[in-house]
Amino acid sequence: MLRFHAPYMEWAKTRPAARFDLAISNMLGCSIEDLPGAADALALGGRNDNGYAPLLEAIATHCGVRPAQVTPGQGASGANFLVFAALLSPGDDVVVEQPGYDPLLGAPRLLGANTVRFERTFEDGFALDPARVSAAMTPRTKLIVITSPHNPSSVTADPAALRQIGEIAAARGAHVLVDEVYLDAASATPPTAAALGDAFIVTSSLTKSYGLAGLRCGWILSSEAVAARLRRARDVVDGTGSIVAERLSVVAFEHLDALHARARGLLATNMPLVRDFLTRRPEAEWIDPRGGTVVFPRLRGVKDTTRFAERLLAERETAIVPGRFFQAPSHFRLGFSGPTESLRGGLEALGAALSSYTD
Repeated sequence: MLRFHAPYMEWAKTRPAARFDLAISNMLGCSIEDLPGAADALALGGRNDNGYAPLLEAIATHCGVRPAQVTPGQGASGANFLVFAALLSPGDDVVVEQPGYDPLLGAPRLLGANTVRFERTFEDGFALDPARVSAAMTPRTKLIVITSPHNPSSVTADPAALRQIGEIAAARGAHVLVDEVYLDAASATPPTAAALGDAFIVTSSLTKSYGLAGLRCGWILSSEAVAARLRRARDVVDGTGSIVAERLSVVAFEHLDALHARARGLLATNMPLVRDFLTRRPEAEWIDPRGGTVVFPRLRGVKDTTRFAERLLAERETAIVPGRFFQAPSHFRLGFSGPTESLRGGLEALGAALSSYTD
């Protein structure tokens, strides 16, 4: 197997289409009508060498930082890759949470770094344990990687635990990368981890929480010194972003409150459906994250949900993500940020499959 293989992404791009797609984690996509003024913003020219200045200002205002602390990227995934490219050298160690999103493992390996895991356990509600992070560090550790809300459970990191992890990292000359791409979909949105000090680097985008995946508008928040390294790394990765997408992203920020209300309204309708469904299913146990766009149930007595997920898709046209893609095979990830009627149909199919399933 390739050292930089990302099995989840390969599966996500090649799996059959589903009538009821509960495998997605993106917010229901916006239409052009959801962005008043978008047509007027379309232009093929403009200066965006290190990012379109109005977009950097909009991101900085939204996140409460200075524009000089903002580096744009191609979605959160592109932003994460820039962080790895700027900070890692072959042979460095990267400490990554488990269960976790596998491109956050594959990208450092692509650059010749080693990944070392620390556990976020179901029994602890997938909470961050600074002692586990510290125990996983080595003299070669350059970066600690965390998602908040956690992908795949949607559990939001405790700020006190994050602060302690930042102190551990700073004492050893490392940084903490916090992927906050789902943060604006959390039920009670805490401040960005970028406010916790220069040890922290934060990535996010307009994709997961706002339904604007097509814009590929991602960003990195960091100290100005790290931002300078990130921009030089981008010089050799993709140079600049699309000025068309960056102009449209400025329009999106102008309407972010309305887009946020749209997303919150959808989640406020969908999350109770998932909560009611899972509390009535004796086959599943789960941590209620009280927000987010996904949940990560565990099936009692099932070591690997792959076969169950394959049968669910083949027999009932319903997709979920097997937990093996997050290094937790007895679980599955269920997304609930799509159309409500599709969610209802998918949950009905999932319930029928659970009732008839024998491993």
